[in-house]
Amino acid sequence: MRKANIKRTTKETTIEVLLNLDEHFPSEIDTGIGFFDHMLTLFAKHGRFGLKVKAVGDLDVDCHHTVEDTGIVIGECFKQALGDKAQIERYGNAIVPMDETLAQVTIDLSGRSYLVFNADLENQRLGNFETEIVEDFFQAVAFSAEMNLHANVIYGRNTHHKIEALFKAWARAMRQAVEINPEIKGVNSTKGVI
Repeated sequence: MRKANIKRTTKETTIEVLLNLDEHFPSEIDTGIGFFDHMLTLFAKHGRFGLKVKAVGDLDVDCHHTVEDTGIVIGECFKQALGDKAQIERYGNAIVPMDETLAQVTIDLSGRSYLVFNADLENQRLGNFETEIVEDFFQAVAFSAEMNLHANVIYGRNTHHKIEALFKAWARAMRQAVEINPEIKGVNSTKGVI
């Protein structure tokens, strides 16, 4: 089983994540941020990942530390669960509609960290969630997982729909990228290592 369980504690947050790439079970998400819990729940569902997240952070300050640190730990879990990345597809791409919105996420589990993020999130808050930290979350995931992550809202009007379409597209692209292909011998790279 490709899985990881990582706990990270700082003076600002304590984050524990259990991620299973091969066994989908009902997610258990508790970050204290309702909208963020919703996004991680649908990520697990649409990516068919087993995911448990328990985050305690300084929400009296704002959501930033909790969201970013959760991204760091989720990224670390993907890196650990993938191990040497033998036989994985490596690349993933998904375009997902959400009513009037269309979003695309493209992944390369390359061992190199890079984020390209193009999304106009006009509504600054959804509940107690500051929408500008969506980019910070994906940055944290991309850098700690050591992957290229290109996230684009192609068009849309509603900020909730834009973010939800991004998380669903990320889920589908990640599922595609982590899939095992028995036709791949070793890793999917001419370098012989990812």
